Formats: sequence, C-alpha cells, structure tokens
Amino acid sequence: MTETLEFSRPLRVSGVPRAGHRLALAASPAECQALAQRLGLLALHAFSADLALEPDGMGGARATGGLMAEVEQACVVTMEPVRQSVREEIAFHIIPEGQEPSESPDAEDEVETVGGYAELGEVLAQLLSLALDPYPRREGAELPPEATDPSDSPFGALLHLRKGRE
Repeated sequence: MTETLEFSRPLRVSGVPRAGHRLALAASPAECQALAQRLGLLALHAFSADLALEPDGMGGARATGGLMAEVEQACVVTMEPVRQSVREEIAFHIIPEGQEPSESPDAEDEVETVGGYAELGEVLAQLLSLALDPYPRREGAELPPEATDPSDSPFGALLHLRKGRE
C-alpha cells in the first residue's frame, strides 16, 4: 500500500539547471488542513517555502531558503488557541539515488531520492514539525502555584496514613 502525503511536491533532481533554480511552494487550504491534523495543530492557516536549488556536481543538489507558516496550537496551560508565526531558515542536501547518507553528526541534513525524485513537500512538513513550539502558551497564562504543604498533594492522604502507623 502506498502512503499518501498531505503535501506532495516531488522534485526531479536531474532537472535542476546548472545555474540553479528558485522554487516557491505553498500548501492549499486542503493540504493545510491535512497537515494540521497530522501535526496535532488546531489549524494551519498558511504554509509555504522559498527555496534556492543548486546542483552539487555529484548528481544531487543543495537547497537553502526559508519556511513560513501560520499555526494555531492549544495553550499548554489553558488549552485555548494560540496563534503563532513560524519563520525558519532551512538548508539541506539532496543526495543522489544509491548514495548512502552521511553518519556524521556535523553533516548537513540529507534527503534521499527515489526514482530520481526528492519529495520536497514531505521534507518541508518534517521541518515544520521540528520548528513548532513544543509548549505553546497564551500570553498571560500562568501555571497554578505548586503546593508547599505535602498534605495538599494527591499523596497527602497517604502521608497521613503513614504518620498514623508510626
């Protein structure tokens, strides 16, 4: 069974001209909705990327540029919607088919090709997931103060039982 991607933008790597190529990608409203569901967002209002592609001389290509998104997440304190703008500078290397990805932790992010194509949409979706705020918080939202008296905690009743046995 083949996987259907929410934001599919295949790139034929051999089609990147020697002089390079600029590429603007944007998700449709339906793609934004599908990506929001996958990423656990309340909404993805906009998602786009501007990329500069340059062949690397070895059958692959380098991509640099920016990723932009307007997301809505649930506040970790109040669960109310929090709207945020995501702006990330991105860079990755598209490696030719058959080349093994580098195992060096210092290596640039690498994208493998299949059948001569790199799936840029999936790469961008994964980069967006990494750029999201893991703990979105509505402005002014405060966590409740921590209990200083141990008897105020859920284990307070157990503490009282233990003290009764001593």
